[in-house]
Amino acid sequence: MTPLLDVKGLTKHFGGVKAVQGVDLTVEKGSITALIGPNGAGKTTCFNMITGLYEPTAGEITFNGKDPGSLSGLRPDLIAAKKIGRTFQNIRICGFQTVLQNVKLGFHARTQSGFFDALFHTKKFRDEEAAVTASARKCLEFSGLNTKNDPKYETTLADNLPYGDKRRLEIARALACQPEFLLLDEPAAGMNPRETILLVDLINKIRDHGVTVLLIEHDMKLVMQLSDKIVVLDHGEKIAEGTPEQVKNDKKVIEAYLGAEDELG
Repeated sequence: MTPLLDVKGLTKHFGGVKAVQGVDLTVEKGSITALIGPNGAGKTTCFNMITGLYEPTAGEITFNGKDPGSLSGLRPDLIAAKKIGRTFQNIRICGFQTVLQNVKLGFHARTQSGFFDALFHTKKFRDEEAAVTASARKCLEFSGLNTKNDPKYETTLADNLPYGDKRRLEIARALACQPEFLLLDEPAAGMNPRETILLVDLINKIRDHGVTVLLIEHDMKLVMQLSDKIVVLDHGEKIAEGTPEQVKNDKKVIEAYLGAEDELG
């Protein structure tokens, strides 16, 4: 398989705290890769470095997609422009806006209309707004948040959604940038079993549509079910990497999860 993301020696220090130390990570194009580990292992810190929220202390992050090159030190907006999307561990939606408006936010970063176009509702603005609305509706439908026959969620305030639908709304908004690579930070956190099943179906659907996925998740049954490859961190260092079956039987991984073998499925 062709590597889409290649991370070498990724390191992040916060003063004397070594949050991530020398992590190597390769994500193959068209795969679902899981990044797992105990709380505080450095998983979200890795995500934040890949997406530009943190600048690495050391190491190199290379993206070999349609816009290849180094991601190290780039601003988040420039990384997003390379068709890299993400969600966050804590839900970050605009609760006072409608579901449709939330997804449209993901498109507006790429529109060309300026302030005066919006102020005077020029033809350019109207045409772009119509295209953004149509594309946002497709993202909602893809994510299972509305259908052609029941578009009720379009006008629902995001704060009024059930918890699981809020999680899927974040994914729908991340899909608005038409990502080639999507990072999902604990998307199943807080979900009930039915919501988790729907999430698994959605992530598989995303991969089947050509989007490569890197996933942080504590639900080990979900990880074992979805992942082509699993990378395990503990105290900021990589301790294991392999297929779900290989990781499940790795002694270092079992120890990192305090011997809770049942958690690994």
